[in-house]
Amino acid sequence: MAVSSFIFWGVIAVLIGYVILIYNNLVSLKHNISKAWANIDVLLKQRHDELPKLVETCKQYMKFEQETLEKVMNARASVASAQQHGDIPALGQAEGALRLGLGSLFAVAEAYPDLKADTTFQHLQARITGLEYAIADRREFYNESVNNNNVRIEQFPDVIIARMFNFGPHNLLEFAEQELTDVNIKELFNN
Repeated sequence: MAVSSFIFWGVIAVLIGYVILIYNNLVSLKHNISKAWANIDVLLKQRHDELPKLVETCKQYMKFEQETLEKVMNARASVASAQQHGDIPALGQAEGALRLGLGSLFAVAEAYPDLKADTTFQHLQARITGLEYAIADRREFYNESVNNNNVRIEQFPDVIIARMFNFGPHNLLEFAEQELTDVNIKELFNN
């Protein structure tokens, strides 16, 4: 009787240890997603702060391109709103519109040699371009973290622990439709 009791409690201890291991791994995945989102959030705020400076610099030279400047500022407001509400799908759409607006702004700036030569514009253009690359890099890490989480909470036996402790899926930060298509440079110059 003592041997069977010892085996029973040993099996129970192993099962409890396994449940704890799964739980801790799920917690780690959840926090990786939060960390990845925080990294994106920091870069979005930095870019958000740089865009008004870029628009003001452009306004000095681009008197007749108000529509392009307004598109950038409206897209900036959409990104800020989606970011503030934590709406990942809306953020992806707003990011697409902002990237398209910035592409238009940089393309239209080509027609203004004085603007292109302005050191403030050059600095802001380089800074925003650098932030765009960093955001794309962090978005990739975020989506990988979300994917790892979403797969783990659907795999057996993790699904049991995930459901018991309410670990749920997260949304990917997906590209807007505009970002998946090529930019029509000719159309940008004709606007």
